[in-house]
Amino acid sequence: MTRLRITEIFHSLQGEGRTVGTPTVFVRLTGCPLRCRYCDTTYAFSGGEMVSLESILEQIASYSTDHVCVTGGEPLAQKGVSELLTALCDTGYQVSLETSGALDIATVDSRVSRVVDIKTPGSGEVERNLSSNLDCLTPHDQVKFVITDQQDYEWSRSLLMEQKLNERCEVLFSPVHDKLKASELADWVIRDRLPVRFQLQLHKLLWGDEPGR
Repeated sequence: MTRLRITEIFHSLQGEGRTVGTPTVFVRLTGCPLRCRYCDTTYAFSGGEMVSLESILEQIASYSTDHVCVTGGEPLAQKGVSELLTALCDTGYQVSLETSGALDIATVDSRVSRVVDIKTPGSGEVERNLSSNLDCLTPHDQVKFVITDQQDYEWSRSLLMEQKLNERCEVLFSPVHDKLKASELADWVIRDRLPVRFQLQLHKLLWGDEPGR
């Protein structure tokens, strides 16, 4: 029986990306091999509870919501996540996966929208980016750059243009909450006419850093 270590399952509004504002069930898996400086879910590094796949699906169904986001931690660090993602797609949910981009996304069910967080220098984990993931991207996916300062912005802009990421999928630029002024990043994006979507974390504007929101 497939079991995964789960930190929390909760119902909220999607705070980022293509479906921002949409009621969504979040499945937060426990554990992450990275330690980004700006991480806001350090409580998911350890602990959690082993939960069967059947129980996870039952809890999700109880919310009567079409959208499910599998997040972490780093979901791909658990072997059973592929089975979970496929089961969710087979059930008919609109499924997204939030991943650090440090682990291979090639085997993820093609029906899943993979949201790949490309680590910037300011994260302290830039060397963990798995470059082969960029070749796997499709229009169904999204890549996210979380930007701490101007150096991060310049680095992200260079990678965006060199790899023509906007021609592969939707590209998201967002400021690190409480580290970079949102208006400053917005001004840079407009000035440079970048083909990206600027975003803020809606859930933090509404509820701050409260877990489970």
